[in-house]
Amino acid sequence: MRLTGELPVTGWREWATLPALGLVRIAAKIDTGARSCALHVEWQRERVENGIAQVAFALRESPEAPLRELCAPIAGRRTVADTGGGRESRIFIRSRLRLGDWEHEVDIGLANRHGLRHRLLIGRAALAGHWCVDPGRTFLLGDGEASA
Repeated sequence: MRLTGELPVTGWREWATLPALGLVRIAAKIDTGARSCALHVEWQRERVENGIAQVAFALRESPEAPLRELCAPIAGRRTVADTGGGRESRIFIRSRLRLGDWEHEVDIGLANRHGLRHRLLIGRAALAGHWCVDPGRTFLLGDGEASA
């Protein structure tokens, strides 16, 4: 869906894919109130391999899915406001993010979002200049199957 001569429109919830991590069809919350993206991980451990700082982490694509262990280079560490308004230091990785047929490289903070509905939160830094968000609608970009 497109506004005439404007940015494409996304709902407040969409199916997302992180192809470099092999993660497909993740229900993501599009959150303009959050600056950065966040991915729920069960655990994370920093390590150095061949002189490169990396983070090993485990996640589930859905609550019913098996635990998957992944590893990615560390892109940085930032202090961010958590869901409760507190401040915490988070490890960030860089990955391709796909929404519908759009794909872009984004920074993603790893966080334990246990108890929160969405395993992936897409913040305004990833959206700015690319999307207009319709807060009254969801899944405007389809069922996520094409992203697989």
